[in-house]
Amino acid sequence: MPSTTSILLDLKNKYTRLNFVPGESFAWSSSDNIVFYDEKSPDLQILLLHEISHALLGHDKYDRDIELIAMEREAWNKTTELAQYFNIEVLDSLIQSAMDSYRDWLHSRSSCPKCQAIGLQTDISNYHCPACNNNWSVNEARTCALRRYKTKKRT
Repeated sequence: MPSTTSILLDLKNKYTRLNFVPGESFAWSSSDNIVFYDEKSPDLQILLLHEISHALLGHDKYDRDIELIAMEREAWNKTTELAQYFNIEVLDSLIQSAMDSYRDWLHSRSSCPKCQAIGLQTDISNYHCPACNNNWSVNEARTCALRRYKTKKRT
């Protein structure tokens, strides 16, 4: 497996249109062409490849939460492809753990705060419960605590 320093240099040289910026977490900013990365992460190489995968796949926005899950799956598939090129092993357990975090996020957002049934997403930040007719709004909460707020009933 290549060293962290050499892989970062290789990635910067190969993907010159991308900017690599150290940060507190891993993220892809499509508006600025920036791959943010946590230098202290034990999975630095793989997670860098994952964020680059988002860039290469043109991931920039989604309208429904389920689309985000699909984008994550697509990015992990691309990550394993890139990892082979760079001779980096990607453990399936890491991929499944990452995907589980998004599935848990989706489940939390879509669970009705009134009756706990699974609601239907009506737009990017709103849900409706078909079981109790409750409506709620959610924050993005991918990197912070999820908040759900009651909204007016639909007519």
